[in-house]
Amino acid sequence: MKILITGATGLVGKALTQLLLQNGIKVNYLTTSKSKIKYQPNYNGFYWNPESGIIDENCLIGVKAIIHLAGANIAQRWTSQYKEEIIESRVLSTNLLFNTLKNNPHHIKQFISASAIGIYPDSQKNYYTEDFTNFNDSFLSNVVVKWEDSVNQIERLNINVCKLRIGLVLSTKGGALPQILKPIKFGFGAPFGSGKQMQSWIHIHDLVAMFLFALQNDLSGIYNAVAPFPVTNQELTSEVAQIIDKPFFMPNIPRFVMKWYLGEMHTLLFESQNVSSQKITQAGFDFKYKTIHAALEDLLLGK
Repeated sequence: MKILITGATGLVGKALTQLLLQNGIKVNYLTTSKSKIKYQPNYNGFYWNPESGIIDENCLIGVKAIIHLAGANIAQRWTSQYKEEIIESRVLSTNLLFNTLKNNPHHIKQFISASAIGIYPDSQKNYYTEDFTNFNDSFLSNVVVKWEDSVNQIERLNINVCKLRIGLVLSTKGGALPQILKPIKFGFGAPFGSGKQMQSWIHIHDLVAMFLFALQNDLSGIYNAVAPFPVTNQELTSEVAQIIDKPFFMPNIPRFVMKWYLGEMHTLLFESQNVSSQKITQAGFDFKYKTIHAALEDLLLGK
């Protein structure tokens, strides 16, 4: 089997590519950097530029499914210009894939796209399942709604579409965990705000395994890609401190401090989303890291 991946050189893309190759699945990948194009027996790169509408259609040859991960990193200061880039990097890349599939012969049967739990409103009371549709007008929610809308058009081509709404990805190679670790290592760890905001997280191992599961089981529809037991920010940060044996006694970090430091992006640290993983487990997916303790022990201690 051969699949096409976008965003293959990112945090999730690298881990997923490795897993696919280990499982005997050949990988074509799209990259905006010609210097990252490689030609290997089971791993081949192809150039694209979504902003300019350029794509090497040869990327589709022999491909049965597409896994779409491409999108600008949201963990950068949200200037007006960068906000546009966050949206356009997701929508334009999906539109280009749609038009390429529409206008070229291919054998694509399935399209699996990354999405995000940022679509759900900030709430310490709600428990979000995939059926929730009362989205608010926040920047992140709007990004994900536009992203998913662009993905939905793929269904018009009689292709099976699956969207994985990803939570806080835990990895030592990138994402939030290295940033959480920094102050704790120096004894300055503290929860953000009240510390009561719910963080729906997932170990990188389980996330890429879920993409493979969706591929192998031809899943369609929306699935939350989060572990079964979300935690509060207080629990997450104190658990990190405990596992690496560091003190954890500093006062909580006020919201206004992080707003001054990060701008609008500070909402990533303070918004609360308690998200259900029941639908994916009912589909038969088995998490290796169900609890935050097990996940952090593996990542930080290699246990």
